[in-house]
Amino acid sequence: MRILIMGGTRFIGVSLTKILVDGGHEVVLFNRGNKPAPVEGIAQIHGDRKNADELKDKLKNEQFDAIFDNNGRELSDTQPLVELFKDTVRHFVYVSSAGVYLKSQEMPHIEGDAVDPNSRHKGKHETESYLEKMGLPWTSVRPVYIYGPGNYNDVEAWFFDRIVRDRPLPIPGDGLAVTQLGHVEDLARAMAAILGNEKAKGQIYNISGDRYITFKGLALACGEAAGKSAGELKLVHFDPKQFDFGKRKAFPLRVQHFFTDIHKAKTELNWQPKYDLVSGLKDSFENDYLASGRDKKEVDFSIDEEIVQKS
Repeated sequence: MRILIMGGTRFIGVSLTKILVDGGHEVVLFNRGNKPAPVEGIAQIHGDRKNADELKDKLKNEQFDAIFDNNGRELSDTQPLVELFKDTVRHFVYVSSAGVYLKSQEMPHIEGDAVDPNSRHKGKHETESYLEKMGLPWTSVRPVYIYGPGNYNDVEAWFFDRIVRDRPLPIPGDGLAVTQLGHVEDLARAMAAILGNEKAKGQIYNISGDRYITFKGLALACGEAAGKSAGELKLVHFDPKQFDFGKRKAFPLRVQHFFTDIHKAKTELNWQPKYDLVSGLKDSFENDYLASGRDKKEVDFSIDEEIVQKS
């Protein structure tokens, strides 16, 4: 297949590009050209997707069997692509987010659960609704928290920053809130498995790891990945309601239960996560956190200090 990836040079796009090229596909990346391609010699078209006229001009003479929209956040990001290729593309795969789900007393979230109209990810759901309305062959994936090499969001690195420096780890509440992480390579493999799968058309899939974990358990898992025993970690529990951090984040995850059921993806895509959490965290710690030298960089721990002083 000839496949267009929107982005392709960061995080999800890097893993997906490598997997698709290894699978024998012809991959073309559309991005601003600020970062090198993850596979040498791969075709790239440089442009700004936020500029609809520029995007259409750069892609108007192109034909693709499949499109992966990895970085569209708002409907306005994706609409020009759909207008160009709705009658010709055989599969349009969109990266949404499990963050669209409405907070619920019933867990885990399953596909079809109510969506939060005020979510900061509401643009993702608006895009999913638009794709369905347009009638093109589409599939949407809803990851929970993604981790692994190349992660530009502070998820596992937040824990590693404190662990390698022997600092306390501030954990909200009793640390028993349950969450879920999925390795970026597992997400990319699930996305690649959508291609050629007729059953996947018009469907939404939760994609993440196959186990849930508490905040405390995640801290311990990150410690294990970094070579520290549970006894070497100092967890400091705090009540977020007793602090006013403004827009600053005291913890990298939603302070609530937040996890999904991934049975549908495993069944219909014939997909299984490759990484258990500790092995995936080791991959991230060794091949990204240490490899990038982040363990040597200065980190602002001012929020931590406020928490520790009151604890």
